[in-house]
Amino acid sequence: MESPSKTYQPTSTPFDVDAIRRDFPILERKVLGKPLVYLDNAATTQKPSAVIQSITDYYTQINSNVHRGVHHLSEEATNAYEGAREKVRQFLNAGSVEEIIFTKGTTGGINLVASAWGRKHLKAGDEVLVSGMEHHSNIVPWQMICSEKGAHLKVIPINQQGELDMDQYTSLLNERTRLVALVHISNALGSINPVRRMIEMAHRKDIPVLIDGAQAAPHLAIDVRDLDCDFYAFSGHKMYGPTGIGGLFVKKAWLEKMDPYQGGGEMIKSVTFEKTVYHDLPHRFEAGTPNIAGAIGLGAAIDYLRAIGYDSILAYESDLQAYASEKIGSIPGVRLIGTAHDKAGVVSFVVEQVHPLDLGTMLNAAGIAIRTGHHCAQPVMDFYRIPGTARASLGIYNTRAEIDHLAETTRETIKLLS
Repeated sequence: MESPSKTYQPTSTPFDVDAIRRDFPILERKVLGKPLVYLDNAATTQKPSAVIQSITDYYTQINSNVHRGVHHLSEEATNAYEGAREKVRQFLNAGSVEEIIFTKGTTGGINLVASAWGRKHLKAGDEVLVSGMEHHSNIVPWQMICSEKGAHLKVIPINQQGELDMDQYTSLLNERTRLVALVHISNALGSINPVRRMIEMAHRKDIPVLIDGAQAAPHLAIDVRDLDCDFYAFSGHKMYGPTGIGGLFVKKAWLEKMDPYQGGGEMIKSVTFEKTVYHDLPHRFEAGTPNIAGAIGLGAAIDYLRAIGYDSILAYESDLQAYASEKIGSIPGVRLIGTAHDKAGVVSFVVEQVHPLDLGTMLNAAGIAIRTGHHCAQPVMDFYRIPGTARASLGIYNTRAEIDHLAETTRETIKLLS
């Protein structure tokens, strides 16, 4: 399995899933009278008490706007906010906080690059290369900017296992390719793409690469300097942090060639009716009052994951992934969708004669939360010629007992509905 070089100190304590579960208050509740089994982590993860408390502390202790205030609360809020930026830098192993932009999430980060980079660097006849397993958030922004500029969107095909066709990738890289935009881990299939190798191949032709890291951030240690990617976007809510906050890494060399795509407060040094002087990096790309509480909560989520250690997370989740794939895949009438050799966090499947929505409804009655449908990856469903899948997505608090409950309830549902 391709895994970027680690940038954290490995944990010295064994992975204790029971202790981890106690950190998540919502796991104690019942749904429709049944204990909650939460297997929708690819959509959003639950939040540990440490993250919730960090947000509460901000609003009850230091609530204030950041950067320009001279009073004590503003100074404390600014220190906490910029401290969170440093935590993101460490999390990604970026070279400087100047390369870290706070966004609303992965979607916001990709749209920022499409607008601020794409409008300046794309022209008619150019090509943007994406994969056949992308989330809509890494398709639609490129369609929009390509339409505006007269450029073309090209697609790296996938095979039936849910792996990229690397021969086709090689042939698609050419003198017209201006950017490769690639998902690190597929939200619909769980496939881990060989992004380091693909970045190396693109860079040989001086082609920059953007990585959608939304699904990778909770499962793998990310090292943007080791990957040598040009852009890396991720979301806080996928990695046990708050919604509405995320991070975008951009190499400084590219940031210095990009213009802000939003204007307003925070991103300026001075404004007259004749001229505006933009703020230093990275603040020129963060117009308006930021999501201060969200950034602090994201920092707390990073602290939480680093305390567990990504070595422990990867080992535990890899075992759980293999167990879930075997248990679900062995049910008569079930077909797994996405069987790549390198996978993380996702078990997608279809059931003969049972619609995914019907299965999801029956599982919900048993307290089991999964996701059904196209998962904002309609081209993937079109490739497999299916309307959607049932997707169980795993997190650090999930257990084999929960997988057993999912498998048994799925068996019962198939008997009932078939």
